[in-house]
Amino acid sequence: MEQPRKPALPKADRVAVVLNGNARQVTDELVEIFDQVVGTGDLFLSKSLEEARGIARHIVQSGYSVVLTGGGDGTFVRMVTSITREATECGQESPRFGLLKLGTGNSLAWALGAGTSRKGVLADLARLRHDSGHKDLRLIEVEDLLTPFAGAGFDALGLKHFHEVRSILRHLPWVGRHAMGAVSYAISIPILTIPELAIRPRLKVRIVNRGAPAQELDRNGQPTGRCVETGETLFDGNCIAALVSTIPYWGFGFRIFPFADNHPEDRFCLRIVAAHPLHIAAHMLSAWKGTYRNDNLLDFYVDDISFEFPKPTAIEIGGDPGGMTKSMRARLYPDPVKVIDYDAPAATAGRR
Repeated sequence: MEQPRKPALPKADRVAVVLNGNARQVTDELVEIFDQVVGTGDLFLSKSLEEARGIARHIVQSGYSVVLTGGGDGTFVRMVTSITREATECGQESPRFGLLKLGTGNSLAWALGAGTSRKGVLADLARLRHDSGHKDLRLIEVEDLLTPFAGAGFDALGLKHFHEVRSILRHLPWVGRHAMGAVSYAISIPILTIPELAIRPRLKVRIVNRGAPAQELDRNGQPTGRCVETGETLFDGNCIAALVSTIPYWGFGFRIFPFADNHPEDRFCLRIVAAHPLHIAAHMLSAWKGTYRNDNLLDFYVDDISFEFPKPTAIEIGGDPGGMTKSMRARLYPDPVKVIDYDAPAATAGRR
């Protein structure tokens, strides 16, 4: 005799999982595994921006309390933006967010302590269906997106070169299946990005403080430098990158923002890299660890700044290409989002 099914849990007690259907690790096999683990009706597959918006609307209207995104940082950025906007319009509180590492780079996976292998991803999913301790994450509003990091210069150029190398490697037998992530970066950055930065004209940018007084940091990350008032220029000159972030990491554990761990709650980090690219290449290991120091590395704590470029310049937002622009505004989003605290002890990870 068939046993009666248990009544479905209210959606407020269930976890919505949104997978990026375009992410390289989101295969039919993985979707099937997730479908078996996730509750009925709680798994969503998004392959376009329009689908993401529709999913966000459904999640908010259904009252899910936890949303996990499966993909890279860009997937997280777009879903958090869509869900947060939808919740605000509906006058509801946004759910807590978590990230399942199924993309490339995954700065947030490093920052939040999420699993970085398929086994780790499934373990995170199994645990987070029961434990959902959280902490606050401040985000930056850039081009109508809420993101932990963005920038112009070598990060946008490196992202372009990464996609070019990956598109070649993915068609090679055997190699394509094993060299889609870190290996593609390891090839593209030293072979394409750094040499191009060494011979091309530097990025020209003027950065103006649009918010509260900004504070320059010294080499040790202490706010002992100059104070830049509202409307004053923070930087006007040539560099190889101008970057903002609320988390320490770029992709693959690269601590490109070593002072983000200690940034004030009402500020984010601005880093201007004016050092020569070959000098950085010669100190790549220390740059990766976040211990590289140079007088031509300028760091500030800011809350609202504008970037002005003399010609259309490529930008990146949350690890995805942001297009070409002659100006960019970066403002601290007023309300922090609640993100899953993967490091919280399993036995005590409750709602805080």
